[in-house]
Amino acid sequence: MRLNTIKPGAGSKRPHLRVGRGASAGQGKTCGRGVKGQRARKGGYHKVGFEGGQMPLQRRLPKIGFKSAMKASRAELTLTDLMRVTGGEVTLAGLIEANLVPEYTKLVKIIVSGKVTKAYAIKDKAIMATKGAKLAVESAGGSFEV
Repeated sequence: MRLNTIKPGAGSKRPHLRVGRGASAGQGKTCGRGVKGQRARKGGYHKVGFEGGQMPLQRRLPKIGFKSAMKASRAELTLTDLMRVTGGEVTLAGLIEANLVPEYTKLVKIIVSGKVTKAYAIKDKAIMATKGAKLAVESAGGSFEV
């Protein structure tokens, strides 16, 4: 195989259609542009979504949905995930290092899902817990030292 012998796959390229070369050529006279109007003209330009002055569809339909900017900096941690922490102290930096929360996380909330059998000392203001999770951690001998 040489560079000068490489060709595109069969059927992947179509021959260029020359338009406007007479009526018998298949794309003569209007060259596939229809009859009159802005789109038939040589410099005919309009923005994407422009409907000739009519209120465009993207402005007629209501705005829906919401993307919270805070969502990116918040994370949830289950009790089952908490059990994967080695050592007795739990800090935000330790959770990020253990890949339990994303590195851009600013606040973590521990939620009830699973069981805690080890005693953990949570020593960070950035780590909060639900009532049930707090009770589960404390009943296992852990504490919240904030």
